[in-house]
Amino acid sequence: MKLLKLLSVLALGTAIALPSTAMAAEKIKIGVSYPTPTHAWAAGMNWHAEQAEIRLEALYPDIDLILVNSSNPSDQASAIEDLVSVNKIDALVILPIESEPLTQPVANVKKSGVLITVVDRGLSRTGIEDIYVAGNNPELGIISAKYMMSRLSSGDNIVILRGIPTTIDNERFDAFMAEIEGSGINVLDQKHANWNRDDGFEVMQDFLSRFPDIDAVWAQDDDIAIGVVAALKQAGRDGDGMFVVGGAGMKETIKGIIDGNTLVPIDVLYPPSMIATAMDVTVAAFKSNGPVAGRYILGATLITQENAASFYFPDSPF
Repeated sequence: MKLLKLLSVLALGTAIALPSTAMAAEKIKIGVSYPTPTHAWAAGMNWHAEQAEIRLEALYPDIDLILVNSSNPSDQASAIEDLVSVNKIDALVILPIESEPLTQPVANVKKSGVLITVVDRGLSRTGIEDIYVAGNNPELGIISAKYMMSRLSSGDNIVILRGIPTTIDNERFDAFMAEIEGSGINVLDQKHANWNRDDGFEVMQDFLSRFPDIDAVWAQDDDIAIGVVAALKQAGRDGDGMFVVGGAGMKETIKGIIDGNTLVPIDVLYPPSMIATAMDVTVAAFKSNGPVAGRYILGATLITQENAASFYFPDSPF
């Protein structure tokens, strides 16, 4: 009887201890820091981050994703400090608003033992991040150029609307120009339109006023392309056989491609969902049986009427 009583007490103690141990298990906390949206691509990125949070937390109950957006580099530096000191994060996924001001703050986070994933805009010093996820900017220029060459002949004329003067823009532009070299395609002019539809409208107005014979436009970005199309329609030159190539994967552009838009017949992907990819890879660093550290460069897919449905997200703001 005494032995049975002792076993009963031990069993009760074990039953009480097990829930206590389970409650003591801490969640894996992953901070996700990115810019407050200032243009459509960034709004799409925010949407994909929120969708990834819902999906990953449902899949892994022990994962806690903490999303924070910031309006300037100083605020972002403060936000990631709080993620470490207040939230006690195990990993940080960050798309820096600017590279230089965020490099040392991210390095400080790294020193605290946090896994670092950097997205899109690299830091100004190498070796800080464990994981890097980005779009392929040179490939975006190359794919755009290849499509242009498939539609144009030697002697045809194009104009180019570039983005903001940055390394990203230079990579796209330089790769495009290298690809069309020797094709005989004439670049009448190129100007920055700052990945902005209003600037795209104004720059294209200028090009239309100076060049009566334009066969195609490389707008590089879907926001710019919207401004270009508006300028073409205002000038009554949207039906003369000219076509426009943008980039990024805006849902309105994709829907137009699905519907057979001949003015903007294709797009080149620069996925705003790359933030979600970065979150997936970071979670995998804790859940996978194999190593995941390294560089993940996402392809710049040519989006045509045949594959456009796979890239159409009607609920996204972008």
